[in-house]
Amino acid sequence: MESSFSTQKINEILKILPQRFPFLLVDRILETDGLTRMVGLKNVTINEPFFQGHFPDHPVMPGVLLVEALAQVGIILLLSSDQSRNSKLVYFSGIDNCRFRQPVVPGDQLRIEVRVLKQRDRYFKMIGQGLVDGNVAVEAELSCSLVDRP
Repeated sequence: MESSFSTQKINEILKILPQRFPFLLVDRILETDGLTRMVGLKNVTINEPFFQGHFPDHPVMPGVLLVEALAQVGIILLLSSDQSRNSKLVYFSGIDNCRFRQPVVPGDQLRIEVRVLKQRDRYFKMIGQGLVDGNVAVEAELSCSLVDRP
């Protein structure tokens, strides 16, 4: 069953995520069940500021930013249905079993799939994959806590 968040566009994403340019790494939410699973999209363009230095003659999206993109879709999943989300932050506490399977380059569309594996009170463990043309580019397990803003 799809929720009302199944086609979140950038304006809705900006209401949920605290990240802004150049650190905003989600362009659209494609689908979600509203509780445990979400799929987002990142259009990777040559205009990304990190490509100036990573690497000028062979641009490749940095692995740490691929993991951050997984995390951002996870944050949207956790906060999109929370009416008190403006008073919350998500702190990531762990990255496990992270693997990079293929480079992500300008012109790619990164499909970001995140699923909650466990929840205990305000602690969550999620698994995420970033795919390009159906092939896994990155995968990782992410641990985080939902905390009140100071």
